[in-house]
Amino acid sequence: MEEKIAAIKAWLGTGSINIFGLPMSGKDTVGVKLANLIGAKFLSSGDIIREYESKQNDHMSDNGQLIPTNKFYDIVLPYFSSEEVKDTALVLSSIGRWSGEEDEVMKSAKNGGHEIKAVVHLNLSEDDVRERWAVAKTLGDRGLRGDDADPVVFETRIEEFHEKTMPVLKHYEELGKLINVDANGTREEVFERVIDGLAGQIVL
Repeated sequence: MEEKIAAIKAWLGTGSINIFGLPMSGKDTVGVKLANLIGAKFLSSGDIIREYESKQNDHMSDNGQLIPTNKFYDIVLPYFSSEEVKDTALVLSSIGRWSGEEDEVMKSAKNGGHEIKAVVHLNLSEDDVRERWAVAKTLGDRGLRGDDADPVVFETRIEEFHEKTMPVLKHYEELGKLINVDANGTREEVFERVIDGLAGQIVL
């Protein structure tokens, strides 16, 4: 594992890895751990947008739908060229979730010195994410976000992923950047699969 992580770090340089998946698939869990191990900065589009909404008292994502593309470009893409991520590798959580946004994301990332070198899809069934959501809600370990409290909103997020984000993943697959990872299992098992997938991408 340590040798693979070292190889991934050397291969990535100041580039970026973008992680996608249905809600509750473990994107942030995997992303934060990966970023810590390879000395990268973790960026979540959800966190960035929620911070913006809080500051602006704007609740455009509360219904579970993706925000308009022009808003996404204005709010999220400038981070690629910001001083806080300069000369640093990035691990991204679902940046560019709407079909058509991926080309602009790749362009902005490359211009900022963070070329997207791999895209990880944490693959989990709808039944599994609903089960995880129910358990998380019972345990109260996901905060007070509207998309976690309201089952209707949660279902909207699932629909949005299939309708708008799956074509994004198809595009990355066509570019040879997509790594499909089975996200069913313990956190340790899933993370090991992600590392194996990324190590395999280096060979390619």
